[in-house]
Amino acid sequence: MVVIEPRIRNNICITAHPQGCMAQVRAQINYVKSRGRLQSPARVLVIGASNGYGLAGRIVSAFGSGAATIGVAFERPGTPHRSATAGWYNSEAFQLESERAGIPAWNINGDAFTEEIKAETVERIKSGLGEVDFVVYSIAAPRRIDPATGDIYSSVIKPSGRPFTGRGLDFLTGNLAEMTAEPATEEEVAQTVKVMGGEDWQLWITRLLQERALAHGALTIALSYIGPEMTRAIYRDGTIGRAKADIEHTAKQLDAQLKPYQGRALISVNKALVTRASAVIPGVSLYTSLLYKAMKQRGLHEGCIHQMDRLYRNFLFSGKDIPLDREGRIRLDDWEMRPDVQRAVAEGWDKVTTDHLAEYADLKGFREEFLRHHGFDMPGIDYSKPVDPTKIET
Repeated sequence: MVVIEPRIRNNICITAHPQGCMAQVRAQINYVKSRGRLQSPARVLVIGASNGYGLAGRIVSAFGSGAATIGVAFERPGTPHRSATAGWYNSEAFQLESERAGIPAWNINGDAFTEEIKAETVERIKSGLGEVDFVVYSIAAPRRIDPATGDIYSSVIKPSGRPFTGRGLDFLTGNLAEMTAEPATEEEVAQTVKVMGGEDWQLWITRLLQERALAHGALTIALSYIGPEMTRAIYRDGTIGRAKADIEHTAKQLDAQLKPYQGRALISVNKALVTRASAVIPGVSLYTSLLYKAMKQRGLHEGCIHQMDRLYRNFLFSGKDIPLDREGRIRLDDWEMRPDVQRAVAEGWDKVTTDHLAEYADLKGFREEFLRHHGFDMPGIDYSKPVDPTKIET
């Protein structure tokens, strides 16, 4: 039994709290339940199911419509003296809550890029569900081993063509400081696309089709982000943006591939949120904190669970035609990109200083959300109490 506290290095948290993670999973479940039942697919595969949007989508499927789910994630369990990753605790918490509710759920812990995990997942689908009707692809990974060649590829978050300098926000101290990211090489761009682009999504769907594990009329969705002009150089025009463009292109290819089976492949462009990566990207942490302030002032703020619940209820499974932009994408960033919201963010971007941060930015909300991703700062948890890092305590 050990006391687990947040250990943060360079804005990256390297610990997680089991009870806190359980509490935040329950909070998401309770939100979905409060929204009432919805009609959505009954057999769901989530690839990248342990954090963020993937976890939220799995929760909406299971606790919004009672769907049986399989969640694939690559997480590290705890030891008697070291905490597990937040994603491991999240997956265990989801499994436990699903069992209590009588909802079928299976966790598969391993590298989703590998043939071994694809094969294990197919076997689980066939033995437990027969087929799946809905596949959510939500992978964010630092590296990938190509299953065909064994080559290792690593992703980077860098601009393309020239350096990008932007102010970064240290959410622990509230200090603003200029940060510069050097431009990526063409090799770094190619490797990032290999890791974060659409190739693995296509491999998954092709495998499921070949194995007859994808139901007739199935839907698959992956997530993207566009963002505003002020972060375009580091994000949409940078390495990650190139990967997002690739996954959007893959969606069109998959949509054509699924058409003979009456299936669809779609992209949802979601809003900016606090993630483990966003805290260390020049400009993005500041933009996100400014955005949170502007959206909360207008009653528009959403976290992962709110976004995914709205995606299901208002777009994917509303019973109406799915509204798409001219590129064929769902725009779940619609509230973020509202002109009044973006005007407020732009004003803060130009005027904010360390001394006047609270006037324009939501530092408290940024810090709180970052910590809660790791199970800290959750109401009702006694963080001074020793816990067993190897399991979720109920």
